[in-house]
Amino acid sequence: MSAHTLPGDIERSSLAIIAAELAQRGVAVPPENDAVVRRVIHATADFDYAANLRFTPGAAAKGAAALAAGCAIVTDTNMALAGVSKTALAKLGGAAYCYMADPAVAAAAKAAGTTRAVAAMRHAAAAHPHAVFAVGNAPTALFALCDAMEQGAFRPALIVGVPVGFVNVVESKQRLLEVCGRLGVPAIAALGRKGGSSVAAAICNALLYTAAGQLDPAARGW
Repeated sequence: MSAHTLPGDIERSSLAIIAAELAQRGVAVPPENDAVVRRVIHATADFDYAANLRFTPGAAAKGAAALAAGCAIVTDTNMALAGVSKTALAKLGGAAYCYMADPAVAAAAKAAGTTRAVAAMRHAAAAHPHAVFAVGNAPTALFALCDAMEQGAFRPALIVGVPVGFVNVVESKQRLLEVCGRLGVPAIAALGRKGGSSVAAAICNALLYTAAGQLDPAARGW
């Protein structure tokens, strides 16, 4: 059997390749952000994320600390929810939620004349005001979270803002970083058009594995 057949060996070798290529490109990722950047590149095979991921001061450490204390995760899509490590969450006593398919959220969106993403974030902000929020698809979700922070006492542990696309995507990330920077809320964002549910899940998993002491796949039983 090849040395690169088992999942743990594949992941370990992939992360080593990523580290080597970053060095070859002359890219020095701050140590506190390294796990997140490498996990995102691992999920996407896209080295642009080494340059376009932005962190408010201490965001990765604060997010990992919150998760270590059992903080919940809220995602904007069921795809991102599916990608979050449930075993790491369970080890830390946490849980993950997505309200996009909730009938009450659909009814609220219809009544308010807004998107389900907005209604889902409004509901989640009230239900989980101190959670980690991970947005990989809907820029309207980021705008809703920014509005909630500016209008009240909503102060999440961290907001991951990595929606992908062409309409309002760049603007939503810029607003997120501005609002979070002004209000002192930790944030991680991918500047530009790139992102997606897989990126949102990868960032959450990097923080979960950091918090659970599972960055090496051997610690996850791989």
